Amino acid sequence: MIHLGIIEDDPLVRSTLTTFFNGQPGFICEIAAGTVAGFMEDWTTDKQIDMVLSDIGLPEQSGIKGITMIKKKSPRCQVVMLTIYDDPEKIFQALCAGANGYLHKQTPLMKIKEGLLSLNEGGAPMSPGIARKVVAYFHPRSADNLQEKITPRESQILQAIEEGLTNKEVAIRLDISLETVKSHIKNIYKKLEVNSRHQLIKGKYKKEE
Repeated sequence: MIHLGIIEDDPLVRSTLTTFFNGQPGFICEIAAGTVAGFMEDWTTDKQIDMVLSDIGLPEQSGIKGITMIKKKSPRCQVVMLTIYDDPEKIFQALCAGANGYLHKQTPLMKIKEGLLSLNEGGAPMSPGIARKVVAYFHPRSADNLQEKITPRESQILQAIEEGLTNKEVAIRLDISLETVKSHIKNIYKKLEVNSRHQLIKGKYKKEE
């Protein structure tokens, strides 16, 4: 049995979540509160809480601050943020505070349930759109962002360099002058914030900020 806590200031959303999970086999909603303080006050010693679904934008204290309070009271308790916020900074703050998952409020109830079951089995539930933003946050120079930074011609030159071609060979392949190749490489260095051909070949720009 998963003993669940809910922190949600919208009465309708809170009621919907409570009713849904109380009707699901293997779940029981022990506490449903509109604020972090109210939740902590209701969390008496006789109540077991295994997981908490928490909003971020709450009155008084934010859900992110609530993570710390929950973990202090029960280090084993797992917290999943259920929120409308999907900006990278909020996601990063929540994960750094100790959140075990991050779901968007538009997630269907059954998907939320699947996420909590996954969490119970060692997973880390995260909405697909959120997961992509987490990857982009920690890897800002991923392939997609790289394509936005450099021109098609620079992309051709970069590929040739990674294949080990010399400047002269690049010029021959692309039918451009050697000076044009050097000019493009200079621009690539600047855009990708590297200082040498070696860094390009090693893919440093893909791994470091």
